[in-house]
Amino acid sequence: HSMKITWLGQAGLLLETEKTTVIIDPYLSDSVVAINPNNWRRVPVDTRFFSVKPDVMVFTHNHLDHYDPETAEKFIGADTGITVLAPSTVWPEVRKLGGNNNYVQFDRHTLWTHDDISFYAVTAQHSDTHAIGVIIRNAGKTYYVTGDTLYNTDIFGDLPEDIDVVFLPVNGVGNNMNMVDAAEFAKRTGAKKVVPLHIGLFDEMTADDFDCPNKIVPQFYQEIQL
Repeated sequence: HSMKITWLGQAGLLLETEKTTVIIDPYLSDSVVAINPNNWRRVPVDTRFFSVKPDVMVFTHNHLDHYDPETAEKFIGADTGITVLAPSTVWPEVRKLGGNNNYVQFDRHTLWTHDDISFYAVTAQHSDTHAIGVIIRNAGKTYYVTGDTLYNTDIFGDLPEDIDVVFLPVNGVGNNMNMVDAAEFAKRTGAKKVVPLHIGLFDEMTADDFDCPNKIVPQFYQEIQL
C-alpha cells in the first residue's frame, strides 16, 4: 500500500500519499459533551495533528463528531486552499469558514478527482438523510469509508466489486450498525480487510467483540497496519 492511513479516533482518518494529504471526519475537540454529557472523550485530543496541512477534507454528514466546526477551523482558514468535499447538510455550514477554499457539494453519486486520489460518494443510511460514504481509489487500491450508517441493502448497488479495505462503524447506537450487522455488511462488500471505527471514544467498547475474520483493529492516533 502506498497510502498511509492513520486513525484520528471516532471516525476520523488521515490519509497520506506522496502527493496528497486527506483528512476525513476529524473530531479533535470535546464539543459533543455540551450536547450529551455522556459523550465525553475517553481519549485526550492529540494536538500534533493540528499541524497537518490537508489538501482535501471530507465530511460525511452533519453530526458534531464528524463535522465539528471547532475542529474544522483548525485546518480550514483564509489562505489554506483546501478542497472540501461535503454533502448538502454540511456544505452550507462548512462554507461559513470562508477563505480561498474550494467547497464542493459532494452528494451521493458524485465523483471528484484530486491529483492521485479519486473520491466517489455513495449511499449511507443514517439520521442525517444526506449522509454519505466514500469510495477512495489510489495506486490501484480501493478503500471504502462507509461513514455513519445502518445495514441497508440500497448501499450495495453503489459499491464497486474490488474493495480492498472497508472502514465502518460498529458501535450499534445513534443509527450505526452493531457488531453483528457490521460483520455481515463487511462480508457482503467483499472487502479483503475490515477496520472497525466509532468505538472507544464515547464508550468503553473495544473491537475484541467484533467477530470478523479479516479485521484490523486500529489504535488511537497510530497508522493502521494494512
